[in-house]
Amino acid sequence: MQNHNEQPDEMKISENMRPQMSHGGHEIFDAQEILSGIIAMLDQYQMYAANIQDPELLEILNHQTSFMTHLYNTVLESFQTGKKPSDSTHVYNMTRSNNVVYGIQPGQPPSKPIQFTTDINDGGLSGYMLGQVKGLSSLMAMTALEMTNPVLRRVIADSVPNLIEMSYEVFLYQNKHSHYQVPQLNPQDMSQLLQSYSPAPEKPLN
Repeated sequence: MQNHNEQPDEMKISENMRPQMSHGGHEIFDAQEILSGIIAMLDQYQMYAANIQDPELLEILNHQTSFMTHLYNTVLESFQTGKKPSDSTHVYNMTRSNNVVYGIQPGQPPSKPIQFTTDINDGGLSGYMLGQVKGLSSLMAMTALEMTNPVLRRVIADSVPNLIEMSYEVFLYQNKHSHYQVPQLNPQDMSQLLQSYSPAPEKPLN
């Protein structure tokens, strides 16, 4: 007679499993998507490097390539072992000013798809870089919420602020060279919106 208090064979508790096997099925697919996304970014950065003309943009690309290569290895190790990686996640630091130029310059030509590869320029290449980093940042933020392995979850979650910083770095380059312009509201509307909320009373935390 079956003992109904026993757990079925397919039910397992993570603390009784080998760390490298402590992954949910959905998590496995998410981790594969992240690793493939990092590979795609690094591969395409190599293609961009061959066409970049501005040394400043090339320096940004090389800096981000080095960082993402280390991140790829860290994610891979934690994914395959389920344990704390041998080298923890690093913090991405920009080396440039974070000044933003506000306003729209008149007379800018409208954007359109290129017709020939010779039409590729640094404005377009930096835009491709920005799109890839932002997409990977969104993917990591979403999948970190689905991770069950605590080590892999932490590695992925800790990487999101770094990718946000990398996105901001590319944005600043684009903004500086008028590839990404930032309009503002008029002062009256901005002031009214800034003052449209008030602080909430807080209760002591127990």
